[in-house]
Amino acid sequence: MRRTPQISAKNTSQVLSASEIGQYTYCSLSWYLQRLGYRPESPALEKGKTLHKELGKTIDRIQRETRKATRYALLGVVLLIIAGLIVLFVEVII
Repeated sequence: MRRTPQISAKNTSQVLSASEIGQYTYCSLSWYLQRLGYRPESPALEKGKTLHKELGKTIDRIQRETRKATRYALLGVVLLIIAGLIVLFVEVII
C-alpha cells in the first residue's frame, strides 16, 4: 500500500458512501487504511477497474440501442396508424 500525500486523517469526510460501508463490512482494516490515505496496490484491483470500465461502456451501448429501438417501435406504431387511417379513408370514399 502506498500513502497518498493529499489525504490525511484530519481531512477525511465524516460522510460515508454506500461503497465505503460495504468495504467496511468486508474488511474494516482496509477501510480504515484507505481513510488514512493508503491506497491498495493489486493486479486484481487494476483488473477490476478495467472490467468496470468495460461494463460501463456496455451499459452505455445498451442504453443507446434501447433508445433507438424505442424510436423505431414508435415510428412503426405511427406508420400503422397512418396506414389504418388511409385504409379507412379509402373504404369510406369507395
